[in-house]
Amino acid sequence: METVFVKPSKLERKWFVIDAENKALGRVAARAASIVRGKEKPVFAPHQETGDFVVIINAGKAALTGRKSVQKLYYRHSGYVGGLKSMNYEKLLARHPVSPMELAVKGMLPKGPLGRKLLKNVKVYTGPEHPHKAQNPQAIDL
Repeated sequence: METVFVKPSKLERKWFVIDAENKALGRVAARAASIVRGKEKPVFAPHQETGDFVVIINAGKAALTGRKSVQKLYYRHSGYVGGLKSMNYEKLLARHPVSPMELAVKGMLPKGPLGRKLLKNVKVYTGPEHPHKAQNPQAIDL
């Protein structure tokens, strides 16, 4: 099988908007990661940036099932001995409302330089307003 190389000039990239209000956090993140990666396009190549742009609105109103809002923990490390800090979903949402959605999408993208590049194509906002109206994003229903 031949390796597919798509020229960036030949690639048509669109903008999509996903409303995360009352939608499962993981389902929204999985759909956003799939679109950003370009898996829904016929020219998909796992080593190239062939995906589209995604705007996620109402990220702070995404739903979690069960008791995950209390039990799910997010970790960070300062780099010093004993510097491991943990925070549950409720506290993280109160402090940084877009952070849980960004971390969920980041975890579903490939690790390394390509994943970091793809993460820049995901724009997450707390409320229903976003500054990308000029791109005419298409709404996606989950």
